[in-house]
Amino acid sequence: MSKGLPQTPNMRLDGRRAIVTGAGRGIGLAAAAALAEAGAELTLVARSNGEIDDVARAIRASGGIASSVTLDVSDLDCVRTFFVQRAAFHILVNNAGTNRPKPVWEVTEQDYDAVLDLNLKSAFFVAQACARRMIEEGVSGSLIHMGSQMGHVGGATRSLYCASKWGLEGMSKSFALDLAQFGIRSNTIAPTFIETPLTKPFFEDAAFKESVLAKIKLGRIGQVTDLMGPICFLASDAAMLMTGTSLVVDGGWTTD
Repeated sequence: MSKGLPQTPNMRLDGRRAIVTGAGRGIGLAAAAALAEAGAELTLVARSNGEIDDVARAIRASGGIASSVTLDVSDLDCVRTFFVQRAAFHILVNNAGTNRPKPVWEVTEQDYDAVLDLNLKSAFFVAQACARRMIEEGVSGSLIHMGSQMGHVGGATRSLYCASKWGLEGMSKSFALDLAQFGIRSNTIAPTFIETPLTKPFFEDAAFKESVLAKIKLGRIGQVTDLMGPICFLASDAAMLMTGTSLVVDGGWTTD
């Protein structure tokens, strides 16, 4: 390369420790695969060990470094203990979440607690515990929270999901302000509808699928592979000046 030209920042993650919550399937699995391919040392967590054990084995079989740990992120005492007992991570993908789509008049208190407790409360305290260890050990890095386009717009039958994802956006911005002094960045990724084992049955409803495609200007349902690049980008040195923002991967949904 000619002398004097700037060099593109490296998106490799060799030597960095990463943790992905809800890593057994769907977006979490894709995040783990992407980070491992970029060279990160992965810790995969979920409430049950079957799927994350399989993912960790597959990563190791491909030459990556991965371990799996059973952790219910809604058990905040266990979350605190988990992070205290481990070296600080450089990267968090705060992915565990749920949804209970219902018209607002049908939502129960139990529905509210199930969605908000996992999507927002657990996400907050996982990120807090991760950041505390980073601060204690002087480790800079990246907190990546899996948001949604529904954290930027409203959605019919998704009052709880929207509430949790709008909350996650505000949470991430405040984390960014508090943690910037320590070199810790906080951002969200806000995908459109992504085809996963959880969402695939919804797309069997032709009317629902048609309504979704009418909003996605690029004309297709999102795939988990659409998020792998953005995840690696936010985790890497290529995004060193990005914090407190949202990377919207929605095929144009929110442009209207």
